[in-house]
Amino acid sequence: MAAEPSAHALIAEHRTTLDQALEAIRTRAYWSPHPEHPKAYGENGSLGMAEGKAAFDALLGTRLDLGQPGTDDWVGGEVSPYGIELGVTYPHADVDTLLPAMKAGQRAWRDAGAEARAAVCLEILKRISDRTHEFAHAVMHTSGQAFMMAFQAGGPHAQDRGLEAVAYAYAEQVRTPDEARWSKPQGKRDPLTLTKRFKPVPRGIALVIGCNTFPTWNGYPGLFASLATGNAVLVKPHPRAVLPLALTVQVAREVLAEAGFAPDLVALAAERPGEGIAKDLATRPEIRVIDYTGSTSFGDWLEANARQAEVYTEKAGVNTVLVDSTDDYKGMLSNLAFSLSLYSGQMCTTPQNLLVPRDGITTDEGPKSYDEVVADLAGSVGGLLGDDARANALLGAIVNPDVKARLEAAASLGEVALPSREITNPEFPDAVVRTPVIVKLDGARKFWERTEDEAAYMSECFGPVSFAVAVDSTADGLELLRRTIADKGAMTVGAYTTSGEVAEAVEEVCLEECAQLSLNLTGGVYVNQTAAFSDFHGSGGNPAANAALCDGAFVANRFRVVEVRSEA
Repeated sequence: MAAEPSAHALIAEHRTTLDQALEAIRTRAYWSPHPEHPKAYGENGSLGMAEGKAAFDALLGTRLDLGQPGTDDWVGGEVSPYGIELGVTYPHADVDTLLPAMKAGQRAWRDAGAEARAAVCLEILKRISDRTHEFAHAVMHTSGQAFMMAFQAGGPHAQDRGLEAVAYAYAEQVRTPDEARWSKPQGKRDPLTLTKRFKPVPRGIALVIGCNTFPTWNGYPGLFASLATGNAVLVKPHPRAVLPLALTVQVAREVLAEAGFAPDLVALAAERPGEGIAKDLATRPEIRVIDYTGSTSFGDWLEANARQAEVYTEKAGVNTVLVDSTDDYKGMLSNLAFSLSLYSGQMCTTPQNLLVPRDGITTDEGPKSYDEVVADLAGSVGGLLGDDARANALLGAIVNPDVKARLEAAASLGEVALPSREITNPEFPDAVVRTPVIVKLDGARKFWERTEDEAAYMSECFGPVSFAVAVDSTADGLELLRRTIADKGAMTVGAYTTSGEVAEAVEEVCLEECAQLSLNLTGGVYVNQTAAFSDFHGSGGNPAANAALCDGAFVANRFRVVEVRSEA
């Protein structure tokens, strides 16, 4: 039987990967240690496609016992957007028992040092990676993502984001040396000499409040940033998407125990139906760091009320694309059609508002009027999703009834350029699958004016709903873009133009309002996708989010540096 890995052994095993991750965040070049293709798994201890599906199936209807202290009940109730009742039950915690147990393990974890913590985190990620196929099914059946997206976004892309957070955390902790000799000259007298030691210390217990749509992709950055900086981490999943994060907690606890640390450094806080424990947890004095992805209203509440904690939020925004001109009209339409369709628009980065001048745009196919642009985009989406099998593979399933209700209500907001249609999924007949709707709306004649349609396009309509907003000119579109970012926030901004002057103006708006910009995307990269180690997800500088995934600011305030100085 193989010996359990010590922290020292894990450092030796994972140091090269950590160094590569550190180099990747420095250069911003493409790099990933996690394969994107399903067939890359099945050897060297990783689960292949059939094994991963069998492992997921074996979880259904079982009790996931994590061995946590303070378990006072077993809770569950997840139903897949594809119609399957998962039937998995999870430990419900008496937090007055669980939180002290989590805190008890922090001293040894703190004293282990940044390198050992990083190595343990990388081992957790490796074991999750080995089970990517199993996790993919768990993500698919809690989020409604189609399998391939659940495999990639919920698997390697999420693991990349976790590793990226570890790399940033390590870099910030080792920025200050462990020890320094300080000597101040005193002229003819002996110098003043001190020995100074510096130790990163955690803030306390971190709380990760998970989301329904991307439980691992959005959950891993905060989880691993806090763990790598010495904090214990309590994971509170969304009640409809518990399984992926519960499996993550299970793996983390196993690795921590094997490496000689307290498994209670990572724990799960599942809740009873309707219990709503997030507010109570978020304001407990033991909770010193919070990561949250979800609605603006609760994100604002956390920022205002969880005063004892450092709060990192990703909330809602109104993502906008300005269309001025293009030298690849078909490529632009194809790129936008895919962006609007992927995962039924249930991404925080999906474009919502498409700003198009009333007088139309110039293209490589000649002038196109506003009506032609909108009709051609509708045709491109329709063509992309015309085959039901391909549509199911792109759209996935509607994640909850609220999204369906918004989709159905959108048709009453304006002239419908592309109606939504219902699609049947032969494998999962109970899945709710709908194609996107595109609605034509009237933008302000001048940017300081308001229109009846403004209430619609200036609010986030999460799901497969997009608004083609007619503006008087590109200049008016720029001002509407600026106001949208400033008032409502944006995770992403896109623009299409052949004018260097317009490109510079769009960039200036995004620099001033602090929003991430994608210009003239016509190929296989889309505005709603970001790559770990290279792209920043959100900026932390507009109302959509107060943090970026991932930069130094995302990790640096999860720990403080304590100095001990003494006479040399």
